[in-house]
Amino acid sequence: MSSCCRGKRSDLQSDSMKVLVLLVCLSVGCLAQRPRHCRYPPLMSGSLSVSTASQKLLAFSKYIYDGLGERIRFRQFGLYDNKTYHLDVLLLYREGVMYKINNKNRTCTKQRLSPDFHPLAVPRNATLMGQVVLGASSGPGQGVLVNSWYGEQKMKMGSAKYFTTVTEFGCIPVSTLYHTSSGDWVVNSFFNNVIGLVDPQKLNPPFFCMNAEQEDEDEPVTFLSLFKE
Repeated sequence: MSSCCRGKRSDLQSDSMKVLVLLVCLSVGCLAQRPRHCRYPPLMSGSLSVSTASQKLLAFSKYIYDGLGERIRFRQFGLYDNKTYHLDVLLLYREGVMYKINNKNRTCTKQRLSPDFHPLAVPRNATLMGQVVLGASSGPGQGVLVNSWYGEQKMKMGSAKYFTTVTEFGCIPVSTLYHTSSGDWVVNSFFNNVIGLVDPQKLNPPFFCMNAEQEDEDEPVTFLSLFKE
């Protein structure tokens, strides 16, 4: 075989190896960039709006979330069936107790709480829908890269299908849609999120809750059952 042929074959083998290495690198890069299930920051405060497709419910809430101590404070003002209501609850998962708090009258009632604490996170069985940029994306630093997931989650009354959107960096919640057993959509939109606890003392029961009477409930309360179905 002439040296010319050997040289061409060597060049072809070299080019083939380069192509193979490039394909492997691209494959690894794509896998590395694929969005993964994530958990929200362990300590977070913020606000959210809650509404239903039937327009029976429209509410605005403030929340304080402590994923380390498994505590959530949730204060909501809203309109349901053309009637206004106020909800202020403290969920203590380790104690298995939910306090309904009335600061105006300084009264408090207590209910059993489901001991299963579900950290605010993208559920492990959720399926990725896609990744998009919210807002302007014409230049660097503009827009927010978010991931959308969907799945099904058990609730107090049956199960609920959900669609949830979180930021790619930091896993900050953007919105969540639940399709409840009643056939309605519940939409949660998060805003003014702050990493950390703005008012950590709100995660402790007020002094007037120490002698709170426990209400009789057939089943323990869950976080999702707080949203009217």
